Amino acid sequence: MRRLQTGVLVIGGGATGTGILRDLAMRGFDCLLVEQRDLSHGTTGRYHGLLHSGARYVVKDPKAAIECIEENRVLRRIMPHCIEDTGGFFVVTPWDDVDYVDPFVAGCSDAGIPCEEVPVARALAEEPYLNPDISHVFRVPDGSADSFLSAEATVASARQHGAGLHTYHRVDALVRHGDRVVGARCHDLVAGEDVEISADLVVNASGAWAGRIAASAGIHFEVLAGKGTMVAVNHRVVNTVINRCKMPDDGDIIVPIQTVAVIGTTDERVHDPERFVIEPWEIRLMLEEGDKLVPGISRMRMLRAWAGVRPLYQETESDQTRDVTRAYALLDHATRDGVDGIITMTGGKWTTFRQMAEVCVDEVCRQLEVDRPCRTHLEPLPDSKERPRYHVLGARLAAVEERAAYGELVCECELVTRDQVIAAIVDGEAKTIDDIRRDVRVGMGPCQGGWCAARVTGLIHEMRSPPVEEANVALRDFLQERWKGLLPILWGSQLRQERLDELVHLSVLNVPDLPGPTASRLAPVAYQAPEGEP
Repeated sequence: MRRLQTGVLVIGGGATGTGILRDLAMRGFDCLLVEQRDLSHGTTGRYHGLLHSGARYVVKDPKAAIECIEENRVLRRIMPHCIEDTGGFFVVTPWDDVDYVDPFVAGCSDAGIPCEEVPVARALAEEPYLNPDISHVFRVPDGSADSFLSAEATVASARQHGAGLHTYHRVDALVRHGDRVVGARCHDLVAGEDVEISADLVVNASGAWAGRIAASAGIHFEVLAGKGTMVAVNHRVVNTVINRCKMPDDGDIIVPIQTVAVIGTTDERVHDPERFVIEPWEIRLMLEEGDKLVPGISRMRMLRAWAGVRPLYQETESDQTRDVTRAYALLDHATRDGVDGIITMTGGKWTTFRQMAEVCVDEVCRQLEVDRPCRTHLEPLPDSKERPRYHVLGARLAAVEERAAYGELVCECELVTRDQVIAAIVDGEAKTIDDIRRDVRVGMGPCQGGWCAARVTGLIHEMRSPPVEEANVALRDFLQERWKGLLPILWGSQLRQERLDELVHLSVLNVPDLPGPTASRLAPVAYQAPEGEP
């Protein structure tokens, strides 16, 4: 067994964990992060891409609303290149209660969220596909965010300050000696070996998996896994985040993120954060509710469906995940459970990850008896110093045109160049093609990897010269990962696209019968089949 030693061990490579790692490193701690797959593999990489203003929660969850607007301002300052300043509309449709307007406006004022009523005619001029029967429109500082880029940039900053990172290291159990957690036993999925990491303090930031991790050391609490199903429309139907002006509910938001628009989201409790079903009724509901905001959106080309699992925590019982606060919680297990050496940070939103990290590392300082102030809200991420402006949709096209790099495109849908893929392979240390997707968005366009997957496989072989069997299984794993999100929306144009992809990969390239195993240890976990389906 390989053995490592660190001061603070962070478990979880999503937004919360990477934010904690950066804060620890900037305060001078010896720290290391382990993640069971790639950065942003879990909830962080499976949400709708919203930079919250907090307006969504001003009536139902004012504490979460205040946290969101505070961090909205900070993130715009320290990572503008990860954010698109779309702005947001809250609209009252014919299906919404007008009586909600007054408490909504008052809640925004109480939380310090800028909220301006916009004439309906002006809103329709800005967003002509909006439902023309809306009666009220309010503008708030929502935005859209690239959670993949944010996590990578946050870790890059942490590494500059001396932090360590081990992806594809699954935590099998915490190591407990008496009443103290002293580290964790992990399994390196790439090397196929066990690793034991000793630490002065363990920070459990594993999201929906946090309860399982803690239970391995005899610490018991429940993190409710709230599944949210989303559907991506093939193109950006709107350029502003559109919310229903009502209490949060299923299918009440459309987020323009990168090249698509995302309709979201459901909120269903599941028992396993990795194995769950995308139900047909959820897709139907998203499309039906989407039509209330943008009439006819249900007849447009759907690109993909996916689901993420929210980590929701509160001490009191609740059967409905919609009723659980979106605020975050810090659990000091020495006080709560009589077990030293471990703290858990859970709950919250992507928008509040930096604030969650600050609160968590303040507690680390208290437990380790040091006084080191937080600086993460003051110092921009490294890339934002070079790119100090918000992301704009046409940035990639402008870069390709400037370099006349049309012949270098590997993924035409997302305008990904050969140099970008090579950088993801070499500098990004990608282990799978799906890792490359998270880095550069390859395979995320209309063809869902139909043309670029084989090209990327060729570049992996060119740069690393693996055995041909490894390259083949990497291709199979990626195609399976894309397939899992296509299954729930296979009709119309996307069905025709998938039939073309099938002809390419099955009939021409014969991918299933290429030499090598059917799937690797790093293969994706498929969504479960709906009840009654094979």
